[in-house]
Amino acid sequence: MSAEIDFYELLEVSRDADDRTIKSAYRKLAMQYHPDRNPGCAESEAKFKAISAAYDCLKDPQKRAAYDRFGHAAFQNGGPGGGHPGADFGDIGDIFETIFGSAFGGGGRQQARRGADLRYDMEVTLEEAFHGKSSEIEIEVSQACDTCNGSGATPGTGTRGCKLCGGYGKVRAKQGFFVVERPCHNCHGRGEVLESPCRDCGGEGRVDKPQALKVEIPAGVDTGTRIRLSGKGEAGPRGAPPGDLYIFIHVKPHAVFQRDGTTLGTRVPISFTTAALGGCVNIPDLDGETNTIEIPAGIQSGKQLRRRGAGMPILQGRGRGDLVVEIQVETPTKLTKAQRELLEQFRETETGDECPESRGFFDRLKDVFG
Repeated sequence: MSAEIDFYELLEVSRDADDRTIKSAYRKLAMQYHPDRNPGCAESEAKFKAISAAYDCLKDPQKRAAYDRFGHAAFQNGGPGGGHPGADFGDIGDIFETIFGSAFGGGGRQQARRGADLRYDMEVTLEEAFHGKSSEIEIEVSQACDTCNGSGATPGTGTRGCKLCGGYGKVRAKQGFFVVERPCHNCHGRGEVLESPCRDCGGEGRVDKPQALKVEIPAGVDTGTRIRLSGKGEAGPRGAPPGDLYIFIHVKPHAVFQRDGTTLGTRVPISFTTAALGGCVNIPDLDGETNTIEIPAGIQSGKQLRRRGAGMPILQGRGRGDLVVEIQVETPTKLTKAQRELLEQFRETETGDECPESRGFFDRLKDVFG
């Protein structure tokens, strides 16, 4: 038995390559060794099968994790992963399909696979999340090939029935007592092959190129909000429908406000005289208005004051959340001589009733410790 070739070596990528790099490497090699581009070449067909098996494993997170840990043994009989990816004989689903019919997966030609969904992460400021915004992004994404209009065939040519599977899209093979069916590796389950693959896309019907898109960010979005752009994902192979693009929102931290859903919070330091006598503070709003917060006399540090309807907009709803102001009483650190004298005079007049919590605490100390 010949030695198994490392999947990463087959795709000419490093072991820490990300999904995009692996996918790009596979496409490049698949275009180079595709049987439609190398008719009658057994070596190219074998190479194409090998890189297809490698990609089938590495594109699946679970299979890739098993392969990284156990190598090819992960997919041998009794191994952690069960059957070899890309092996000639099918999994249990293929066996059930052959015995019980299409109820376990259908028969005949495979339907054209829809293009992959894509993800784009977008950062917005809290002000942008408050008001909403229109934004333009540019992404590198597979789109229909202009040369062949997504068909994968050289203009003026078409397709012909696959000789290997007779146009059925599947091939049969014996496995023990069973006869199993698997998608034909020559036509990938389509039942037909290209007469002449398009040189610009290698018969895939799609090429990677930049795409500019306009994204509408609604007011009230938060970190984790997902915006779906239907049909703006990766183009499907040979004219198959495209996938979707999902915009994931990340709201940047704000210098003044902390956000919890639709509630905005902030800490406001006030002087001890304002805390004792009362007053008010003005907090700017994200919509340009000013919130005047009344400070009741005798307020303590940590007390929270709430202004209804002064928080973030409710996403796809009406109204706004609340603004919560947490008071922090600040003790002065620099006093003039006159200020110090006034405070000394105040201290001489204290009876303990001015600060009932302090008095109560020290009374408890006396009760406990004598």
